[in-house]
Amino acid sequence: MELYKLNGKTYPCSTTVTMDYIGGKWKTVILWYLSISPHRFSELRKKLMMATERTLSLQLKQLVKDGLVKRKVYTKKAPMKVVYSLTEFGESSIPLLKVLSEWGDKIIKEKGEVIDSDSIESSKL
Repeated sequence: MELYKLNGKTYPCSTTVTMDYIGGKWKTVILWYLSISPHRFSELRKKLMMATERTLSLQLKQLVKDGLVKRKVYTKKAPMKVVYSLTEFGESSIPLLKVLSEWGDKIIKEKGEVIDSDSIESSKL
């Protein structure tokens, strides 16, 4: 049986390597939005309204640490601005994200429904 070693960790298969990078409830969602365009933290927070601020912050830090996302700080003008975008390595995940999205769309069409996010937001009030 072959094992895989990367950055001091041992993995039983290449899928576990992939999941180490993009696993977790919000990492793929963050990567998906960043594949469309760079975003500020507050913009991502609005799009991922069901994630806590702390969770989003931790997931972004891990994606930056793993080299999938870059964090650029703009300090020339007040207020300071931080923008997140995909690195070249992060961009290599886009084909995978597209396949995952298509599969999710298929599941929703067969077993679920699409709802308006505004109705969720107004129900919180």
